[in-house]
Amino acid sequence: MVAESKPNVKEALFWEPVAGRSGYVRCNLCYRRCTIAPGRFGVCGVRRNIDGTLYTYVYGMLTAANLDPIEKKPLSHYNPGSAVFSISTPGCNFFCQFCQNWEISQSRLEKGLYGMQYTPERVVKEALRLKADGVSYTYNEPTIFYEFMLDTAKLAKQHGLFNTMVTNGYMTLEALEELYKYMDAATVDFKGGGNPEFYRKFMGVPDPSPIYDTLLAMKEKGMHVEVTNLVVPLVGDDEDDLRKLARWVADNLGDETPFHLLRFYPHYKMIDYPPTDLQKLDSLASIAREEGLKHVYVGNVWGHPLEHTYCPRCGYKVIERRGFFITKWNLTEDNRCPKCGYKLNIKGVYRKRSWEFEYFF
Repeated sequence: MVAESKPNVKEALFWEPVAGRSGYVRCNLCYRRCTIAPGRFGVCGVRRNIDGTLYTYVYGMLTAANLDPIEKKPLSHYNPGSAVFSISTPGCNFFCQFCQNWEISQSRLEKGLYGMQYTPERVVKEALRLKADGVSYTYNEPTIFYEFMLDTAKLAKQHGLFNTMVTNGYMTLEALEELYKYMDAATVDFKGGGNPEFYRKFMGVPDPSPIYDTLLAMKEKGMHVEVTNLVVPLVGDDEDDLRKLARWVADNLGDETPFHLLRFYPHYKMIDYPPTDLQKLDSLASIAREEGLKHVYVGNVWGHPLEHTYCPRCGYKVIERRGFFITKWNLTEDNRCPKCGYKLNIKGVYRKRSWEFEYFF
């Protein structure tokens, strides 16, 4: 079998031959570490073994390319107000039954691989044309298109753009070791409070524990990290699970790590579940604060009081938001509370921007 000669097919990174099994390879990009037979794909559906060499089939095969507020990722404490050119490809290494982007993440199951072909140069050129401040790798799991993400991130940095990713945190440490040099910030998404049984039953993930290793490594490498947790009603909203997750974040990443509780809406294979109850979100937010976290947000609920950023010392509302948009900025130039002088853990500067004609590009 010969690898297809197409721009989206490139030799993959992070794999090795399997000793004693002729033609088999082991992918070391994510913690599944798939052993892949000749001619077969890994679990992600986008990395294929061709005659003992592993290839990615989604290099530059973009399913989306949009200009977004950075708050949509969500990143509330990294260059607030900035714009990021957001890209994705098909595929995922998780099988979340509630995925809101299932048309692209699970496309290899539904209708195969598809997308519009881009090069790293085209992505950066488009980002600059739109006056974006950075590039975000998002919508589907960016680990899936690692090779394209890495090449694009390198080029983006050369042109003065920052890089962010929205990830499930299942990338191996060896893969992160190369990427962190060019990746400035990450949103790491938990679901169901990180409960292992929830991950197995509703996401097809046998063991979520490596995510914590990824988070520790990101912190050690100096990346800005924010943590989200999707609260799935009835099956993924346990208060003890949330308490454990919040305590781990406070103890290991720091009590000023932004922590976002996201409201669930019915999607994909879980359309018969209700949206998350608002009282449940408020209760979980209180628990997260009890465990020491100073910046707890509630997402997917426009107009909620926990959209805003409050000073941890005096409680003054230092940033007002409406959904993904900053409506009032009350911090000083060096990101201090104007009332008590407390310095907030916000990296970068506030970038005021009008979205009247640019949003929903």
